[in-house]
Amino acid sequence: MSPMLPKSITELGVDDFINAGLSPVEANQFKELLLSLSLSSGDDPAHTWRRIVSRRVLKPSYPHPLHQLIYYTIYSNHHSSPTPPLYWFPSIEQARHTNLGRLMEAHGSELLGASSYKDPITSFPLFHKFSVQHPEVYWSLVLKELPISFVEPPSCILDTSSNPSKHGGTWLPGSVLNIADCCLQPSSHPNKPDDGIAIVWRDEGFDDSEVNRITLKQLRQQVMLVANAIDANFSKGDAIAIDMQMTVNAVIIYLAIVLAGCVVVSIADSFAPKEIATRLRVSDAKGIFTQDFIARGSKKFPLYSRVIEAAACKVIVLPVTGNDVGVKLRERDVSWNSFLSSGKQHPRSHNYSPIYHSIDSVTNILFSSGTTGDPKAIPWTQLSPIRCAADGWAFVDTQPGDVYCWPTNLGWVMGPTLMYSCFLSGATLALYHGSPLGHGFGKFVQDILFDRRNFKR
Repeated sequence: MSPMLPKSITELGVDDFINAGLSPVEANQFKELLLSLSLSSGDDPAHTWRRIVSRRVLKPSYPHPLHQLIYYTIYSNHHSSPTPPLYWFPSIEQARHTNLGRLMEAHGSELLGASSYKDPITSFPLFHKFSVQHPEVYWSLVLKELPISFVEPPSCILDTSSNPSKHGGTWLPGSVLNIADCCLQPSSHPNKPDDGIAIVWRDEGFDDSEVNRITLKQLRQQVMLVANAIDANFSKGDAIAIDMQMTVNAVIIYLAIVLAGCVVVSIADSFAPKEIATRLRVSDAKGIFTQDFIARGSKKFPLYSRVIEAAACKVIVLPVTGNDVGVKLRERDVSWNSFLSSGKQHPRSHNYSPIYHSIDSVTNILFSSGTTGDPKAIPWTQLSPIRCAADGWAFVDTQPGDVYCWPTNLGWVMGPTLMYSCFLSGATLALYHGSPLGHGFGKFVQDILFDRRNFKR
């Protein structure tokens, strides 16, 4: 007997919809609605799916298995392409309000020709081809969309002639800046005011508490305080590690290290002492910020003890809860409060003059996973954050007033990517200090959605 072929969209019946979770009454109504669309099994699958989406046949209240049934039935023959079949089809008006859409509407006719440019959807492949063939033009436009402030502007966007051995050429040659300072300063375009909300966060276990928030001005003051403390404890250019959860303090520390002209060494908080030691050795780190414990629900897991097993350098220890660390520190190590006190001794502790470097100076050392041997150091120059922000601007469509939440860690590439995508676009960074797997994280996201109308822009 030959195998039974999968049903087409026109062959699905009431019993299939009941098996997917609808009641008999809902299943009959759903079948009638599908029949009213006059669908044909010979139609282009993308066209069929688009009709179903545009007619709102699938309601959010319907069981997820029903959505899957309709989607995978329509795209049952989609096996030749490595990419998943299309799910969502934006309207022309929606496309025009995206970052890329606005850019294309403003410059498409000029760059592609008035007769060639149609709209952001129809002309997207043509615009993409133009951006690849004319990177200097495309990137000069994108840089104007980001709050990148050069102390010394680049001599050009891309230099492919002065150093032929450098694959891809040299980007923004001659430019000088401090990328952390770009994150912290207000701007009119994108709209990033001093009183706008830069970060929102909540500690796990405090589900019914208000969402914590910090404005851009408050964030800048905190970063500058920590930068002054870094000056009191380290030297310019030192590599300084961060091994802790991605909390608001971790973000402040990261920005302060870069602002002070030092280099962040990113270490994930899940690593064992041997893995921590390897990364500290490879980067020649002079110090490390960490927590006494990692909090997960009602449990605490030791972190400081893992770090000191790996680190001979100075360790600055933050309490996971409260104001005082919950462990006994080595003589050379200091608590977060003691560290901040050294910064407060500066006569203008909440002010700091950024250390400016060339565009190709290293600001962050990340690492490969190390699964096939010693982890390989991956240096990030000041170009890397610009590329992160540009990708977020173009592909995620990160805009001022958005709230961006992606549970991750500064030890992985997504941590700095997320941070720069927010602070260089005017979006609000959302951090949950705990596990994202439970009810508490879901409620945090829900509360942000209800609360974002109060975020000033």
